[in-house]
Amino acid sequence: MNLRVIGIAKVLLLLSVLATAQDRYFTKSGKISFVSKGNIETIAAKHKGVTCVLDAKSGALQFAVLMKGFEFAKALMQEHFNENYVESDKYPKGDFKGQVSNNGDVKYGQDGVYAARVKGTLTIHGISKEIEVPGNITIGSGKPQLNASFNILLSDYQIKIPAIVKENISNTVTITIDCPLDPLK
Repeated sequence: MNLRVIGIAKVLLLLSVLATAQDRYFTKSGKISFVSKGNIETIAAKHKGVTCVLDAKSGALQFAVLMKGFEFAKALMQEHFNENYVESDKYPKGDFKGQVSNNGDVKYGQDGVYAARVKGTLTIHGISKEIEVPGNITIGSGKPQLNASFNILLSDYQIKIPAIVKENISNTVTITIDCPLDPLK
């Protein structure tokens, strides 16, 4: 009888260890893009190296992106972005640290699409601002994928648009996030 209880205890311990390992998810290859639709021109860039960590148990969420990793259709746009707008040498990284506000509504062990609200601090160009954005957490085969699309104002992050190109670049930028995550081992 004692061997049976010990055996059951070992199985339960193993299951709890496995469940704990599945509480944290990670990627180094998330995608983020942004679009600025000006009167004359649309400026868009993509980044395929976003780092993201999600703690499914607590809802804690972090993103980090190297600003020089954004790719533009035109090399000159990329140069201006890094040198004149976000000043990538001075502010090399953008990041977000926050929380899935409604984390209890997401069933990480059950496939499906769950509406999520994420609240936290977005830091770009050395400026940190509190934001709250809607998104989705899609669970497929036990893995979460994070998707969101939201707007920010360049002026909120003290990114100045020179008067000569004011018509080309909108102060409003739409950011789109697509991060499939894997269990953190």
